[in-house]
Amino acid sequence: MKKSRLINPILLLTFLMCFACEEVVKEQKEQESKNVSTLVMSQNQNLNISLLLDLSDRINPEKYGDASMEYFEMDVGYIQSVAEAFIAHLSEKNKHRMNDKMQLYFDPSPKNKNINNLSKSLKFKVDKSNASKKTLNDIKHLYKINSQKIYELAIEDNAYVGSDMWRFFKSKIHDLCISKTHRNILIILTDGYIYHKNSQMQEGNKTTYLTPQFIRKHKLNTKNWKQRFVDKEFGFIPAAENLENLEVLVLGINPDKKNPYEEDVIEEYWKHWLHDMNVKHYEIKTAILPADMDKIIKDFILILNN
Repeated sequence: MKKSRLINPILLLTFLMCFACEEVVKEQKEQESKNVSTLVMSQNQNLNISLLLDLSDRINPEKYGDASMEYFEMDVGYIQSVAEAFIAHLSEKNKHRMNDKMQLYFDPSPKNKNINNLSKSLKFKVDKSNASKKTLNDIKHLYKINSQKIYELAIEDNAYVGSDMWRFFKSKIHDLCISKTHRNILIILTDGYIYHKNSQMQEGNKTTYLTPQFIRKHKLNTKNWKQRFVDKEFGFIPAAENLENLEVLVLGINPDKKNPYEEDVIEEYWKHWLHDMNVKHYEIKTAILPADMDKIIKDFILILNN
């Protein structure tokens, strides 16, 4: 009798452990199946990817140099990851189902005509009429070489005109970045601040711009910043409506290091802004090395998160 009392609990524990293991394996298989399913769905969709570059003085290596990698070099690395994700999407797609687009924008447009011509070379529409290995190689090559040239020319000109992303959303987003027949993805490369001399509007505490000076002036640089943000209704003025068919990935947030809360404040501004414009899926990422950002970019583009 004593022996059976000893054995039964052990047998019961063994049974429960086996059952638990089977459940874990089952959940893992279900998740893997789900990931494969969403990836296949993404491959079958037509992608419309737009890149919006902030060519303000944030890319000036003399003013905002970084010991590990210059910020414009990070941007170029991010752009290459986007191009690689676009190519990977096309490579897994049936040629006759291809109708995919990728393009690059600035706002305002640089006065340097060479920069604008380079941006034109980065507008691609791939369908069954031009789908080929050569086309994919051209995309990879041109996005690597010409994106680098764009930043080099902008830095050489040393004529930083600010970043009017608010105006881009207001006047151009629907026409340039949204197609009813595509999955629309906008990837914004910015430090998170927005400023242009021709777009300085304010409604209450909501504005069309955000600078480190504004954050300090309005005391959003203390531990109580979040409560103040809510109580005083700070934020960006919504620039557009009905952006349900647009997904936004913001890369390169680079807060003023003098304020430990700056990164959180910037992210709060962007989250509220995108939410108020009805963007359903968005992510906001602080600047990190391109090798580390690569997976984040490709997961956003290649695996549906809706």
